[in-house]
Parts: sequence; C-alpha cells; structure tokens
Amino acid sequence: MSTLQGAGVHGAASWRITRILSLRWIVWGAAAIFFLNLLGVIAVVIANSFATHWFGSWLPAGWTLKYYAQSWQNYQLSGILVVTLQVAFAAVIVSLLIGTPAAYALARRNFPGKRLMMLAFLLPIMVPPITYGIPLATLLYKLHLGGTLTGVVIANLVPPVPFVILVMTPFIEQIDPRIEAAARMCGAKTWQVFLRVLAPLLVPGLLAAALLVLIQTVALFELTFLVSGPGSQTLVVALYYAVFASGIRPAQAISAMAVIYMLTTLVVLVVTLRYVRPTQMVGTVR
Repeated sequence: MSTLQGAGVHGAASWRITRILSLRWIVWGAAAIFFLNLLGVIAVVIANSFATHWFGSWLPAGWTLKYYAQSWQNYQLSGILVVTLQVAFAAVIVSLLIGTPAAYALARRNFPGKRLMMLAFLLPIMVPPITYGIPLATLLYKLHLGGTLTGVVIANLVPPVPFVILVMTPFIEQIDPRIEAAARMCGAKTWQVFLRVLAPLLVPGLLAAALLVLIQTVALFELTFLVSGPGSQTLVVALYYAVFASGIRPAQAISAMAVIYMLTTLVVLVVTLRYVRPTQMVGTVR
C-alpha cells in the first residue's frame, strides 16, 4: 500500500514538474517570438534607409547614404534635434524642481485628502494624453503660448511631474527623518537641511526620476503635436508630419528619419544609464 502511495506521490510530482517546464517553454517561446518580430521590424527599417531600390527581393538592390543627407536637409533635422533636446532637458529640470518638494511634503506630512491627491497625480499617467491634451492646447492657444517652445515645454510637464512625485515620495519616506531633526538641532536652516543633508541622499532617486522624464519627453507625441508649431516641433512630431503630410516622399528618406529618431532615443538612454543604474529605478535606500 505504501509503495502505491509513494508511486502516486512520485507521479504527481513528476506531472507538476513537467507542467512547470512546459509553461516555462511556452513563456520563453512567446518572448522569443516577440523579440524576433521586433528585431525584424527594426532591421527592415534600417535596411530600407540604406537601400537604393528594394522591390520583390530579400535584400535591397544597392546601398546608399543619400537618403540620410536628403532627410537631414529637407526636414531640417538639425534644428528639430536642438528643439527636442531643449524641450527634454527643460522638462527634466522643471519637473524635478516642482515634483521633489511636492514629494517631500507628501512623504513627511499626513493631512486629509492625501490619498485623493495621490490619485490625482496618477490620472495624467493613467488617462490617455489626448483626453486632457485638447483642453490644455486650447488654453495655451488662448494664452498665446500655442506654437511656441514655452508652450511645448508646459505641455510636456503634465505627465513628468507626477512621475517625479511617484518616484521620489517612497524614496524620501525611506530616509530616516531623525537625520533632518539632528541637523536642525545643530542649527541648520531649512534650505541647509535640504541642500547639505537631503540632497546627497536623494541623488539616486533624482537620477532615476530624471531618466524616466527624459525618455518619456523625447517620445511624447500627443501633447507635443497639439501644441507645437513650425519652429517648436520635436523629432517624433516631425516624423509624423513626414509620414502623413501631403506630397510624395521616398520611403527610404522616411526610414532614414525613423532611424535617426531611434538613434537619438538610444543615445539619450545610453548616456543616462551611464549615470543611473537600473536598480535605482525602484528608489530604495539602505
């Protein structure tokens, strides 16, 4: 009897192991298919950007760099890249200046409606940008800020500020408040406590929040599209106009522009990851 029970337990355990392994293979297979599909799409765009002609064959008939030069000149990408970086870095700086004090207040103070306020900060992240982008664009145009670089920066601050608050609030909560109390007992003023005591401890969290804001701002389309004008378009909006505006354009030039956009985002990501470790994104303080 015990032998039969042991065989049954062994069979059940073997069945569980087989099921776990099967699920693991399914997950890895699905992930592999997804990444192969993604890499295939990127490879096609890159190959098309260098192609002289590409019709009905596995590889282009020839290779050239002329479409990069053509897209750079025709779409004035040098100025658009400057605008993109200006908007991105302005959004990073302003959102950190606004979001960090707000996160400190939420982390250190308890008051009625605190949870409701946190929910309000989540709304710009959870709600599609187009839903509040149209009223925001209408307001900015009434204030004569539509089509200007200032208006684009203001519009791009709506999602990043909640990101900074949500990243920095738990980060600040994990810093022992007795450190601040000790500094105040030694005669430090509020600004001295913040700059000399808190700021060095907040650097990892600030860098992680800045990375999120930077990547999001470079890729933010809806709000920038609704507010930007001829001299205030970022690269993602210029790419949209290049694809959907009237007229006939070589597909290779648009692919070249898409590659430039991908490289810009990749460079921004690599540079920021040079100073921010991915583990800092969780904002933990030991």
